[in-house]
Amino acid sequence: MTVLSGHVHIVGIGGAGMSGIARVLLARGVHVSGSDAKESRRLTSLLPLGADVYVEHNALRMLQSGKPDVLVISTAIPETNPEVQAAMQFGIPVINRATALAEIVTGSVGISVAGTHGKTTTTSMLTVVLQHAGLDPSFVIGSEMNESGSNAHSGSGKHFVVEADESDGTFLKLPTKAAIVTNVEPDHLNYWGTFAELEQAFIDFVVNASSGDGFSVVCGDDAGAKKVADAATELGARVITYGTNASNDAVVEMLTSESAGSVFAVTYLGQTYGPINLVVPGEHNALNATAAFVTAIELGVSAKVAGEGLARFTGTHRRFEFRGEVAAVRVFDDYAHHPTEIAAVLRAARTVVGSGRVLVAFQAHHFYRTALFSKEFGEALGLADFVVVLEVFAPGETPIPGASGSVMASNVPLSDDAVVFEPSWSAVPATLVAHALAGDIIMTLGAGDIGMMCPQILELLSGRELS
Repeated sequence: MTVLSGHVHIVGIGGAGMSGIARVLLARGVHVSGSDAKESRRLTSLLPLGADVYVEHNALRMLQSGKPDVLVISTAIPETNPEVQAAMQFGIPVINRATALAEIVTGSVGISVAGTHGKTTTTSMLTVVLQHAGLDPSFVIGSEMNESGSNAHSGSGKHFVVEADESDGTFLKLPTKAAIVTNVEPDHLNYWGTFAELEQAFIDFVVNASSGDGFSVVCGDDAGAKKVADAATELGARVITYGTNASNDAVVEMLTSESAGSVFAVTYLGQTYGPINLVVPGEHNALNATAAFVTAIELGVSAKVAGEGLARFTGTHRRFEFRGEVAAVRVFDDYAHHPTEIAAVLRAARTVVGSGRVLVAFQAHHFYRTALFSKEFGEALGLADFVVVLEVFAPGETPIPGASGSVMASNVPLSDDAVVFEPSWSAVPATLVAHALAGDIIMTLGAGDIGMMCPQILELLSGRELS
């Protein structure tokens, strides 16, 4: 195994996962340098921590602060990258993100959270619970937690919580004692090829976590995750299922909430715990919280402390993130980029909006995902009252016939005057604001940079208020 010490250079350091690795290495006294294709909040936040970071990949610039001992690259970095080429020329070892992440977790009690969606929120919830329990876990998460403002931390405790990405097989390489699987649906098939291969990877993930005294917590309400749980159990894995269905090991009961959040109870091992209060809304978040709750109990945290920790969780960046309110119109942003995620977020929005309406702008990410789920995207977006669909964000990809924003918009089961296909990014904020009324919610959804239009939406609402 390559030792991540001395001088580590990270290509693509501004990415969610890569910046988290950089933060942990910096906290451990490693000299970290890195490059990224563009300026970003994550890139600049590494500067005061001591990282030597810069924009654009440049071999000469990389070598200015001394020849690195190892190069870490993200999955998006090709062999033709000039810094990778320089590393090969000078005999500098090149490792991928998964290998680097596995190395920094080694020696800790690894807790890996995987699933098609819900990973970031569940990882963050569990981290907050363990922090509240005084365990000071290390963590690497795909987004910044509201509580700390950071996506990574090198803690003094023995636990290391990781958002375990399945998109490139990372989750199979992590040393894991406790695994969470939130759901298993077809996605990232550009890497896995078939859904069957992806399912098998999740089975392997659960089985690997159950070696020794390890265990897995899997959502039994989700058909794909339930199939994985059953297969892993047959192979001898210790699997704890959770969900609203009474057949689960941990059964969730949604309770009436008088706030914008959610309230639920969990029955586990013959005892009912609750009410458990969440600031964040929606049944999907109650399920995510239950995964964190059960995992924490299995790790030795008391149910009382776990419930208190969940009540302290206030969300993460780009997960139903409140961006502001002007003219009695609230604006939220969410990373949802899969039909199931969009449906869950919009159902949660219904619990928040009251008698108002939900207006949405959505931009799909990747042609392959759009082609695979165009109809399902339309159906999910139909849970809103007014929808603006942008063109697909797929830089550098070969277009697929029919995988377009216009086709997706035609699949939204709303009246023609409630659905707009708008290929012009700059026109979207004005379109949303023109249709918004007092009491409504405006939401930007997507995996790309669509949340960047929120300030303009608020500015236009302000202008309308003053006019």
